[in-house]
Formats: sequence, structure tokens, C-alpha cells
Amino acid sequence: MCKMDKFLYHRKLWEMNVKLLGESKVEKLKNSFVSRPRMSLWMIRAVTVLLLWSCFVHLMALGEMWGPRLFKGWPSCFNHHELSTAAEMTSLPTKIALPPKRVYVNNGYLMVSCNGGLNQMRAAICDMVTVARYMNVTLIVPELDKTSFWNDPSEFKDIFDVDHFISSLRDEVRILKELPPRLKKRVELGMYHEMPPISWSNMSYYQNQILPLVKKHKVLHLNKTDTRLANNELPVEVQKLRCRVNFNGLKFTPQIEELGRRVVKILREKGPFLVLHLRYEMDMLAFSGCSHGCNPEEEEELTRMRYAYPWWKEKVINSELKRKDGLCPLTPEETALTLTALGIDRNVQIYIAAGEIYGGQRRMKALTDAFPNVVRKETLLESSDLDFCRNHSSQMAALDYLVALESDIFVPTNDGNMARVVEGHRRFLGFKKTIQLNRKFLVKLIDEYTEGLLSWDVFSSTVKAFHSTRMGSPKRRLVIPNRPKEEDYFYANPQECLQLLDEPLRVI
Repeated sequence: MCKMDKFLYHRKLWEMNVKLLGESKVEKLKNSFVSRPRMSLWMIRAVTVLLLWSCFVHLMALGEMWGPRLFKGWPSCFNHHELSTAAEMTSLPTKIALPPKRVYVNNGYLMVSCNGGLNQMRAAICDMVTVARYMNVTLIVPELDKTSFWNDPSEFKDIFDVDHFISSLRDEVRILKELPPRLKKRVELGMYHEMPPISWSNMSYYQNQILPLVKKHKVLHLNKTDTRLANNELPVEVQKLRCRVNFNGLKFTPQIEELGRRVVKILREKGPFLVLHLRYEMDMLAFSGCSHGCNPEEEEELTRMRYAYPWWKEKVINSELKRKDGLCPLTPEETALTLTALGIDRNVQIYIAAGEIYGGQRRMKALTDAFPNVVRKETLLESSDLDFCRNHSSQMAALDYLVALESDIFVPTNDGNMARVVEGHRRFLGFKKTIQLNRKFLVKLIDEYTEGLLSWDVFSSTVKAFHSTRMGSPKRRLVIPNRPKEEDYFYANPQECLQLLDEPLRVI
């Protein structure tokens, strides 16, 4: 029954009762009739307001609980900053669900000190995480080398995203930024064991010889970590964990990553680019004893440096003999001839991933004459952009690493740690083109060409034919039992983590 019908009905009842009730009671009944609808309306309004307020409170609580996933990303009447705040919220990084922590009985604590340059330390970190996981110990964030030739004071957190490193691997191994206070005090008092592990060891060595020492001393410090795990004859799950640490666990700091993206963007805007790891730097030449193309004063300077570092064990070196054996980095002049012979476009951008080239512009002239678009990070960026990593060689190397990964072609002129680790990473990213130069073959051919024994056409076609199968395509690692230094390096070709060779190849 609608409100009007109800009203007429009640009105008729009232008129019928007037006569029965008399004039004295009419006014009282009238007042009673009028007050009831008013009271009902008041009650309805009160209940409605309470319900609306309750809904509002619950919505706000729900918004706090779910954050930007639901309400906070919406511009609405609940948001005081409206669109500007919504835009800020959408720019925030998405939270990634962390893997569940692996639960295991902790056998002790492992401290490690890495030695060498950035990429030697990178491989060592991957090995030490793997070793810690299979010994069921807690790993302390590795200490980086600060006493080598580069004298870089950078800590782990200055180069790598330490929080990502810890959280992304927590389903494999427990990693702490530092020892618990009680054990830290023991270390300060010298109550721990320190040693270098044996190079190229398998997992049984760590299980049978290193783990008992951890259990005995509670804290073990491994003070050398380069190549302390074998290339081959390890369980597949061990090899895959090394890859996981390398390709997922180790991310550079956001600042380095962002600068790397900027450099790549600048290069991409101008077209394809080649990254040349021209390892013709003073430390490499002094260490290796390679002085081909240097003047007498430079040869003397390199010799003095070699004798100044006692841990560089080889002192008397025949430079020319070493060069003919393919053990020297290519010179800038040799590199210019090689790239031209390979048919590299003269106008391509060539990014130099290296420090200061020994001999400066005098030695670089042949390369820049052949390829005028030679650039460096210092020429692509403002000086202020590099302030945070200036005089920090490992941070500079990290920037070069990122650019090398993204390049159309990567060409290293020696087979050092950066050359090999980047090569392996590019394989993982889809067998990206990496030209693996055979220096022993090349220097012999270059000498014959410069002496007039070969024409340019013969020289160029020979270089191309020889390197046609050395472009980073899928292959098996070369295994040489009991000669690990001569076999293929695991991190240059982590085949256990790559596409199977009997599967159809990806388009490169």
C-alpha cells in the first residue's frame, strides 16, 4: 500500500472515530497521528546515515590494507591530492613476491674475501653462494678486493643490490649482511679459521674437507675465491645454481642500472652499436709482459710496474714470443685491421668498454681513422653523471658490463674475465653475437699481411672464414681432464643453463 493510500485510510478512520471519541479526545489523537510519521522518517534517516558511515569506514580500512592495488591508485573523492598522487603511486615499483625461505640446520658461518677485478669477483660470488648452499651454512655478504692494482674502495653494496641479492636467493641459502654480534666479537678476537680453498675443486672437497672446519670453528673465512670451483663434473643442480646467482641474484645498484640504460638509449638513438672490450690498458700490459708497439720508455715503465706487484709472479717475459702464442691482447692497430677484415661497417658506433688505453690518442689513431664513430662513456655522458663512480674502477666496469650485454655485437680483444663472463651472459640472453677472436691465428696473419706476403682480399677472406664459427652460437664446452686452465671456462659457456643443443635454434 503506497503512502497516499495509507494516509487516506488513516484519515477516514479518524473522521469515523470523531463522533465516538468526542471533541475532548480529538486533539490528542490528531497529535499522536502526526508524530508517528515524523518519528519514522527520523529513524530511517538515522539508520541510513549510520549505514553509510559504516560503509565509508570499511572502505577506508580496505584501502589501507590493499594499498595501491585497489583504492590508492584511483583518483577519487577520498584522495586529497587527486590525480597527482595517483600518478605518483603508479610510478612506484611493483612489489615482487619473495620466495619462501629455505629451512635447514645451520652448520656455521662462511665469510669470503673476493680477489681480482669486477668479473673475477662476480664469478667467485656465484661459486661461494653455491658452496654455502650445499654445505648448509650461512653466508656473510662477500667482501670485495680493495688491495689489487685498481685500489677500488667499493663495498658490495656500492656495486650490487645487496637486498635483492639476499632476498632473491633466500629459498636456497641464508645470507646475512654481517655476523651476529656474539660471533662478530669472536672474529674481532681472532677466534676463527682462515684459509684459501684449493682451486678448481669439486663439491666433495667442500663437503669432506671444508665443512668439518666450519663445524669445528663455527666461522670460516675463505680469503681467496677465484676459480675455486671446477668447470665440469659437477651435479646439474649445482651448475644451475651458479647460473641463477649470476643471472638473477646479482643485480647492479639502481643507480648503475639506470646509468647503463641511459647510455644504451643514447647509442640506440643513433643506430646499431658494437662494444669493443679493448683491454690495452697499463695493468694488463704490465702483468702479461706484452709490449708490442710500445716505445722503449713505455717498455721500461711496464717492466717497473710488473716488479712493483709481488703477487704478479712472472717477472721475466719475452713479449714477442708471448704475442705469437696468442697470449697478448690485440693492440689498437691490430684491432682496426681485424674489424675491417671481418667486414664491420665503417660507420657503426664502437663503444670502448675499457679504462684508459695505454699510449692514448697516439695508439688509438689507427682505430679511429678506420672507424670514426668511436665513443666512450665519458664522451656520451655529462661529467657530473659519472661523479658517483669516478675513481671506482669496479663501478665503471659494471657500467661497461651493462652496455656490453645490450650491444648488437660484442668483441673482446683478449680472453680475460670480463670477456668470458659477458660472453656467457650473452649466450644466456639468446646467443647474442659475440666474436671470439683467435689471437694466435690473427697475429700470424697480420704479420704476413703487413710484410706484404698476403693481399688484402686474401687476408680479409681468411679472417672471415676462420671466425665464421666463432660468433657465440651454441656449442659444448671443451673438457680437458686435469687441465682446467686449458679447458672452456664454465661462465663463458654455462651450457647446463642454456637451450639444449638438439632443440631448434632460436633466431639470433
